[in-house]
Amino acid sequence: MTDLSSSKVYAAKIIPHTRVSKPHQREKINREIDLHRSLIHKHIVHFYHHFEDKDNIYILLEYCSRRSLAHILKARKVVTEPEVRYYLKQTVSALKYLHDQEILHRDLKLGNLFVTDSMELKLGDFGLAAKLEPVSNRRRTICGTPNYLSPEVLNKQGHGWESDVWALGCVMYTMLTGKPPFETTNLKETYRCIREARYTIPPTLSLPAKQIISSMLAQDPVDRPHLDDIMRHDFFTQGFMPETLPVSCCHSAPDFHISSPAKSFFKKAAAALFGGKKDKAKYYENINRLAKEEEDIFKLRQDLRKTTISNQITTHLSEEVGTPSAPTRKPVTQATAGSPQTRDTIHLIVRGSLGSCSSSSECLEDSTTGTVAEAVVSVLRGCLEHMPKADSLPRGNGCNSLKWVTKWVDYSNKYGFGYQLSDNTVGVLFNNGTHMSLLSDKKTVHQYAALGQKAVFSVLDAPECVVAQVTILKYFSHYMEENLMDVSVLDFSVITVFKFVD
Repeated sequence: MTDLSSSKVYAAKIIPHTRVSKPHQREKINREIDLHRSLIHKHIVHFYHHFEDKDNIYILLEYCSRRSLAHILKARKVVTEPEVRYYLKQTVSALKYLHDQEILHRDLKLGNLFVTDSMELKLGDFGLAAKLEPVSNRRRTICGTPNYLSPEVLNKQGHGWESDVWALGCVMYTMLTGKPPFETTNLKETYRCIREARYTIPPTLSLPAKQIISSMLAQDPVDRPHLDDIMRHDFFTQGFMPETLPVSCCHSAPDFHISSPAKSFFKKAAAALFGGKKDKAKYYENINRLAKEEEDIFKLRQDLRKTTISNQITTHLSEEVGTPSAPTRKPVTQATAGSPQTRDTIHLIVRGSLGSCSSSSECLEDSTTGTVAEAVVSVLRGCLEHMPKADSLPRGNGCNSLKWVTKWVDYSNKYGFGYQLSDNTVGVLFNNGTHMSLLSDKKTVHQYAALGQKAVFSVLDAPECVVAQVTILKYFSHYMEENLMDVSVLDFSVITVFKFVD
């Protein structure tokens, strides 16, 4: 619904008077309106206004253009764990607000978790919401969506905050696996599984995901975690959680580019070694040194541990953040990673302050170039010392893993440049800068709208906005298949191509 005076778009919930003709039905609608209008939270659908005419009651709500998680899951089939963290963090925030107001949602499910244009999550539909009552006064009515009902609700013991946590566990399970945990072909069997808390967790899920799902779907409500405990679980604290999600996540899996602390370490070291003073100052002026110092040191320490880089550096970084570490190994360079000078240099590199301090008391200034180099060499030597032996690495497919261009056609005067690879993948570099490829199965499309932004979808389920490009891609594929010869069958001498990375 659009306000013509302001062009603002609202979501309108329209209830015909024929559906609320009885007093208790009208009372239920009034209760929903009174409750929802009192809620103001970042992750709850905003209530704007309500009115009625002779035919209907109208409730104007915040418009969520990306619809709901149910629609996203229908298009995606399953959702990645980083996305689940992103969505559940916001859901927990909304639920905590409700519970602090002593309000139970009682109908938490994917269809009631709405997504805005900016991919923010909003909890909505408070038709079944109710005030939290003492155990003795709780309503025993069974209400909600069958697949998300908790054992105590089915046993007519009433809703508590634990019932919302149970539903949250069902939501998480459904996003990760593609179907509710207790779904069967028979409703009675579904209820039996719920009462017994009997379900199967796929082995493909991570251990933290399995653990938190199991805790939220505990048969006894007393054993379920509080919302604060959920957010402190390893699933949220130890796994990657994106700050935002691209709109493409509505129809295809995201391609997360997680920055490496070790990469950051070497990048800053290179700036300190090779950058001029002006370049250094410009490079470092945008770094929030004070806020990020300890965080970057911690991340680097974790990254070094994961790649089993030398224990000398891990030990020092552990000391910097106050955590225990294993004893140091023998030094690998003359200026060892355990020496005070090298320790200070590593600390300054991570801090991002080397070469940008104003006095000799704050940093090692120009005399540290050699020490920076020694620190980098120490890290690299540690990497090489702990590299797994070649015979312990999984064997690749040799030349079969290499791909090369076998056909191409330049149609850049109208559409773009098309090519075919040795694995029969067909790609088009469009004139507008986007890149799209059709895999050898002729069913799967990869779209790169911009650097680092990857979308994957099937030819039949292509988003409406790219249907024209998919059609052109298929045309290129058909043209090269029918009209061009595969250059790999021609008798050329071997040409070696070296790829240079800037």
